[in-house]
Amino acid sequence: MTTWTSAECAAAWGVQPATWLGYVSRGQAPPPLPETDERGRRRWDPDAVRAFPRPGAGRSRAAATPENEVLVAAMTQVADELDALRARQRDLAREARAGGLEVRAIARALRVSPQTVYGWLDG
Repeated sequence: MTTWTSAECAAAWGVQPATWLGYVSRGQAPPPLPETDERGRRRWDPDAVRAFPRPGAGRSRAAATPENEVLVAAMTQVADELDALRARQRDLAREARAGGLEVRAIARALRVSPQTVYGWLDG
């Protein structure tokens, strides 16, 4: 009989092994088989893992319509653009500080807090 480790069960559910073990401890996943493997690790029946209803939001694909896939792609593109703009803000802050500009003036110009600018300058 083929059995799975906790890591294999976690991968099947799309979660981290610690999350899987948390589900098991709370009874939100099938219990391990009574026997352990040669290294003393607990094992699970793959069919039981596949059949057990997964708790939480999980990775449901119920709303994965073509329209929503396009929307998710657009959101991802905007997030990538924002990441690039934030990187540019950090570069400008470092350049301005190297040129002698005060942190408060940099923060005002970039519309961020002075604490944010200090964080960028430290990193």
